[in-house]
Amino acid sequence: MKYRFTLSIVLLFFITCGSFTSFAQEQEYYQLKTYTIKNDTQENMVDHYLKNAYLPALKRMGINNIGVFKVIPGKFTISNKIYVLIPFQSLAEFNKLEAMLAVDKTHLSAGDEYINAAHDNKPYERISSVLLRAFSDMPKMKPSTVDGPRANRVYELRSYEGPTEAMYRRKVDMFNEGGEVKLFENLGFNAVFYADVISGDKMPNLMYMTTFNNMKERDALWKDFGSSDKWKEISVLDKYQNTVSYADIHLLYPTEYSDY
Repeated sequence: MKYRFTLSIVLLFFITCGSFTSFAQEQEYYQLKTYTIKNDTQENMVDHYLKNAYLPALKRMGINNIGVFKVIPGKFTISNKIYVLIPFQSLAEFNKLEAMLAVDKTHLSAGDEYINAAHDNKPYERISSVLLRAFSDMPKMKPSTVDGPRANRVYELRSYEGPTEAMYRRKVDMFNEGGEVKLFENLGFNAVFYADVISGDKMPNLMYMTTFNNMKERDALWKDFGSSDKWKEISVLDKYQNTVSYADIHLLYPTEYSDY
């Protein structure tokens, strides 16, 4: 009798742990690579590599829904960045990426100009990389469904830094338990992802991306957001005050070879 009771406890432990493991694995990981370029020659070299070598190689590995974005030009905006957003089902998938690219002969051939560029003809100034883990309230990426001309679309990438780890966690709570993610969804912001930065140069840090058919729609939806009853309710709660110390807002559009 005692043996059966002990066995039941052990089985319950493993079933419970398995459930938590499964839940944790549902949350995707994202790499956001940012190329800094200085001229048209570098832009063309990076575009050619991404379109003809890099993205096709990732798709051969089973990685899809890769977004490639550029900065919407403006009077006071420098358009010298190319952003690449890559989803991974696990850290193991992310970890093996470079090794698989190194032995992919089609990738090496199609990307030869970029891969073997000379030091005085480099295709970019630098690459920065951020690794993210999806929020629990949106564990999977949702590639945008906005349509219309790509040049008119707005992909808004936001980065919020917290003053301390504890205050940062309260801001994450505001998105999840507080209902901010749900509010974005109800208003039609077409979010692609919400995620914690788990490795980057600006931490503690969260990032998310929302999408719009055009700038007019974007401005109207943010106005609706600010005037919504839900935002007015959660934005004044004491626990959510002073949880963002710095915010970056990047207004982007998708390249013609981006998956969305």
